[in-house]
Amino acid sequence: MKNVTVIDRTLPEMEKDSTGTLLFREKAAFVSTVESFGVDCVELPAMRSSREDLVVFKTLAAALKRCAVSVAADPKTGSAAEAWEAVKDHARPVLRVELPVSTVQMEYQAHLKEDAMLARIGDCCRAAAALCPAVDFVAEDAARADAAYLQKALLAAKEAGATAFTLCEDAGDRLPEQVAALVRTACETVDGPLYVRLSDRNGLALACALAALKAGADGVKTAVSGQDVLKTDALSRALKTFGQSIGVTCGLADTLIHSDIKKMTARIDTARLHSAQGTATDDAAAIYLDAESSIDQVKDAALLLGYELSDGDLGKVYDSVISVCRKKHSIEGKELEAVIASAALQVPSTYHLDNYLISTGNLTASMAQVKLVKDGEKLDGVASGDGPIDAAFNAIDSGIGHHYELDDLQISAVTEGKAALGAALVRLRSNGRLYSGNGLSTDIVGASVRAYINALNKIVYEEQ
Repeated sequence: MKNVTVIDRTLPEMEKDSTGTLLFREKAAFVSTVESFGVDCVELPAMRSSREDLVVFKTLAAALKRCAVSVAADPKTGSAAEAWEAVKDHARPVLRVELPVSTVQMEYQAHLKEDAMLARIGDCCRAAAALCPAVDFVAEDAARADAAYLQKALLAAKEAGATAFTLCEDAGDRLPEQVAALVRTACETVDGPLYVRLSDRNGLALACALAALKAGADGVKTAVSGQDVLKTDALSRALKTFGQSIGVTCGLADTLIHSDIKKMTARIDTARLHSAQGTATDDAAAIYLDAESSIDQVKDAALLLGYELSDGDLGKVYDSVISVCRKKHSIEGKELEAVIASAALQVPSTYHLDNYLISTGNLTASMAQVKLVKDGEKLDGVASGDGPIDAAFNAIDSGIGHHYELDDLQISAVTEGKAALGAALVRLRSNGRLYSGNGLSTDIVGASVRAYINALNKIVYEEQ
């Protein structure tokens, strides 16, 4: 009995279909649960944003203890370096090279002729193989490719270092016997592990998968949820029923899958609903830390928000995070920003607030006058703005003679009642880096002004 390799590709399918995304912590929980199902590898999509994706992908890879983790090199650039950086510390990393091999997709999507595509396949596989010992060449739309050309593409990938090969049936218009013939041809061409990725557009994916396995395929790529994809639970049921008759078995935990699949599908469907309603969460909402979080997790979460903390500041932020979590169990992105603002980069004050005067109303533009003191010299700034806080910030810029980009402003009440204490968190960007400042006052405009000056002082100190 041959053991079938099962590869989960739920996350790439969600990105491909633009059907929403899971939160950062939900992705980590998702890959751990999928691993418990008994899959042999989890596929992650191509990296699109080097900084954010690097943090997320490295965390997801670290969550996988038993199965392999696969990341696609960007098909537009063919770059494998960033993908490798995300998985290089994992015990079983895989780099994927995904390129079309049918005439229609080569010319209309990749804008390459046959010879140019063969060269691209070779270059991309060679670059991936130079970094990673396991390279999966994914022949997209292979079922509609010319048979002779598909063989050339597979051989080009093998000669360039590919160690596994995936045949894709992307249109859903092939019968099981046609997919089986495709697999047999590929088995005669290359001798590495051969996987199939099948569309379920016409409900034939499961039958095609069984035919492919019977014809010699070594594995199948599935997804927990997605449009027109072969579902993991369907494959599990089918192999449990028909596996012996076609001479294959797999390590999927059938009972566990069927007990947990509904909860996982509901979570993914919720993410899709949020995306459709335009309420998808941002990086800050995707962060979750608790008292068990490591200092590296805190560092990664800060990076996700855009903060590059020094070792000293990281230690202070980590201590503050753990202290807060022991009292309230966990914190998320917005709370982490407040911790960073209060704990990181506390510096001597270059600018001191002397006084401010705000004039505002519903019939006139808001005006602000802010006086600062620097080295004993008074700096006076006057400006208008869209509301009292905007006017105050413009007045500060006028006084110091420089404008900084306001990345974010958060205002909240610390206490209750008419004389509630207000807290403000300001994020300023200078030379690509973020600096946060916080301020407290019973006057929310005053709290905002103090937060702005606090962030300003950090910029001046750091840059000087």
